[in-house]
Amino acid sequence: MPFLIGLIVLIILISIRQINQYERGVKFMFGKFHKIMNPGWRIVLPVIQSYQKIDLRTKAVDVPDQDAITKDNVPVNVNAVIYYKVGDAQKAILEIESFQYAIMQYAQTTMRNVVGEVTLDELLASRDKVADRIEQLVEVVTAGWGIDVSSVELKDVKLPESMERTIAKQAEAEREKRAVIITSEGELAASQNMAEAARALSAVPGALHLRTLQSINDISSDASNTVVFTLPLETLQAFTGYASKVGKGAASTHVTGGNA
Repeated sequence: MPFLIGLIVLIILISIRQINQYERGVKFMFGKFHKIMNPGWRIVLPVIQSYQKIDLRTKAVDVPDQDAITKDNVPVNVNAVIYYKVGDAQKAILEIESFQYAIMQYAQTTMRNVVGEVTLDELLASRDKVADRIEQLVEVVTAGWGIDVSSVELKDVKLPESMERTIAKQAEAEREKRAVIITSEGELAASQNMAEAARALSAVPGALHLRTLQSINDISSDASNTVVFTLPLETLQAFTGYASKVGKGAASTHVTGGNA
């Protein structure tokens, strides 16, 4: 009797299995699925029973670099990270042989297919949309395996060196275009303001002279400046006309005196 009790105690001791809080155990009896074991100490009888542990924590898997061709026939090299966790431990064991390997292979294939559906500009400008598309396609299949895909992120998109130089030239041309447009808009605004100021000065008699005197006063405040005073062309023409009249008057007087 003591021997039998000791044997039973020994069998129980060697049958104890520990399931951690972040794990679940898939228990089999006589090779058939029996139940899911929750966290804690559980009994797994030797020979007639067996089990497999499944980690329920979220996993981050680096999808290897994939060579793909975009919709506009540009070769690119893309890599990504996929985040997933096991939602149904029973399906993860019974429906797929190795869900880690299966997810990796399916993610690689899906990533190449999705990249082939978009142009290079769409891939570079809308990475989030491309990643969401990959996530949707992967999740459709993995849901049957008891796997929940939480996110897919594109890490890097590598281009051929020739394409990188072309894109750099395009970006430089775009910046130059914006600079020219901004400069021309500034010149247009300045010309409109100057025209408005000219109309305001011409509408008030003497305003232009006051503005000229103000400018001279501003310049004269610094002794190192050289002041160049310009006269309007109309003023010079007025002096020229006055000189011509004076010359003609003097000549007429000389002729009249001579006749006398």
